[in-house]
Amino acid sequence: MKSLRVFLLTFVLLAVFSSRIHAQSGRPLVVTLDVDGIIMPAMQEYIERGIRTAEQDDAEALIIRLDTPGGDLMSTLEIIKAIRASRVPVIVFVGPNGAIAGSAGALITISGHAAGMAPETAIGASTPISGSGEDLTSDERNKAVEISKAAIRPYVEPRGEEAVKLAEAMIDVAKAVTAKEALDAKLIDFIADDTDDLLEKLDGFTVQMSNGPRTLNTADAQTESLPMNFIEELLMVLTNPIIVLTLLGVGVQALLIEISSPGGWVAGFIGVVCLALGGYGLGILPVNWFGIIFLITAFVLFILDVKAPTHGALTAAGIASFIVGGLVLFNSPGTPDFARVSIPGVILLAAILGGTFAVIVGFGVRALRTPIRAGVESLAGKTGTARAWSEASGQVQLESELWSAEAVEGSDAIRKGDAVEVVEVKGLRLKVKKR
Repeated sequence: MKSLRVFLLTFVLLAVFSSRIHAQSGRPLVVTLDVDGIIMPAMQEYIERGIRTAEQDDAEALIIRLDTPGGDLMSTLEIIKAIRASRVPVIVFVGPNGAIAGSAGALITISGHAAGMAPETAIGASTPISGSGEDLTSDERNKAVEISKAAIRPYVEPRGEEAVKLAEAMIDVAKAVTAKEALDAKLIDFIADDTDDLLEKLDGFTVQMSNGPRTLNTADAQTESLPMNFIEELLMVLTNPIIVLTLLGVGVQALLIEISSPGGWVAGFIGVVCLALGGYGLGILPVNWFGIIFLITAFVLFILDVKAPTHGALTAAGIASFIVGGLVLFNSPGTPDFARVSIPGVILLAAILGGTFAVIVGFGVRALRTPIRAGVESLAGKTGTARAWSEASGQVQLESELWSAEAVEGSDAIRKGDAVEVVEVKGLRLKVKKR
């Protein structure tokens, strides 16, 4: 009990001491996030956690370094809501050079309390698409466009009429512009080479918060990077289309192996886990569910080729069906680039899964067809010696054991010392013939 009190006291003292060092240093704190990837629920949680951390640490500002081709509209709207509700100024910086704030990324950039871009970056192309990656119907598109425009209008209107026109063009006709063009339209506030350059330009800049204007003090600020945690990184990996397709393939394959050779649990467990993880990705990514039919057909063909061998014809057809299913699932017309899979990657994955399944299940089938090599049934075909024999029956030594035996009908006459072959086993009695 005493040691516990000492531990708690030490922990409190360290926390207080650390906060005092920070307070005495007099240097403002700026928390930075690296948002590099598609905007999905995991990215939303990461940004929201960054805002909470900046508020708890009483940071001067939070900088979101953004490089994204776009993503989920609902996650984007939640991120915008979190940014605007933040008690700490949130600055969105599209960087480094070559980065883009595409689609949903443009909306997030516009919603920041201040926005900057690195040279040679781009922003825009925010036209909404459906969850299956296809073009929306007229009514659906109008609704999505109006929701998106209404979400950003309050943050763009203070920037002037030209900024409003550009922002709405990004949503209406997928317009995209360079950093200089965005600055000229006053859609952003700065062009900065990097985070340090951005901090210099932010010093003394006034942002409009929910409780009024606030002037930033970022001179000599200390930056603290907040990386993604393990769960957030895992969930981001699970939204990679090729990873999702691999998990689906391995999951279905493992379940079919479990069904074809019941009795174990490892293959079934792996199958369930892989399908659950793959299902998460399917629920997030814009996919065409018609592709699932081709994937199921592929595995049915794999099984048929093992059960009724056709010299690989059905396996080849299964591989082709898997390739078509993967491309239909992720590469349908209108699907954004970030949700697509590479054709060579799908072909390679299909060949590996098809070959692996054929080999594994083939081993199982051959094992079922292999003659029994244990127990009395395994004696058929073996050769022994007649040790005692009278007419049609006697005793036969087989390896180191002495068995009762009788001659099968039609066998040549057997005498003591003759070599005999076991034809079959009836209970504990051998049926033999002369060799």
